[in-house]
Amino acid sequence: MSQVIETIDVSVPVRTAYDQWTQFESFPEFMNGVESVTQTNPTLTHWKTKVAGVEREFDAEITEQHPDERVAWKSVDGKDHAGVVTFHRLGDSETRVTVQLDWEAENIVEKIGSAIGADDRQIKADLKRFKTFIESRGTETGAWRGDVAAG
Repeated sequence: MSQVIETIDVSVPVRTAYDQWTQFESFPEFMNGVESVTQTNPTLTHWKTKVAGVEREFDAEITEQHPDERVAWKSVDGKDHAGVVTFHRLGDSETRVTVQLDWEAENIVEKIGSAIGADDRQIKADLKRFKTFIESRGTETGAWRGDVAAG
């Protein structure tokens, strides 16, 4: 199983960073390789990705979500992966965002990419684009403040 943990500090309040992260359909604007995300209900998303020429579609379920604290998910079909993003208030307008992803590399290209750190670089670059996206806007594009208990 491969794992990536990356952190970035963003110059927006924790509520703004969290609220933007709950807008899954905006992910293609700052996540390289994500073609689209469709939220089919409050806890289910459908993803279309294209990474290194490989196209995939899968569904992911939100397994835990607490406003201004965390969002956790796991795949329910397709690629085996899970993750969590946490939000830590550093100040009135400063937030630390930490992403942890765990997944099973499915083919030799993915295994090599993981071994040479391509996944870490990709997540780090996506977080930098998230920082630019949210800081340049100064506000979220929307919000979902629901609470999903771990379960």
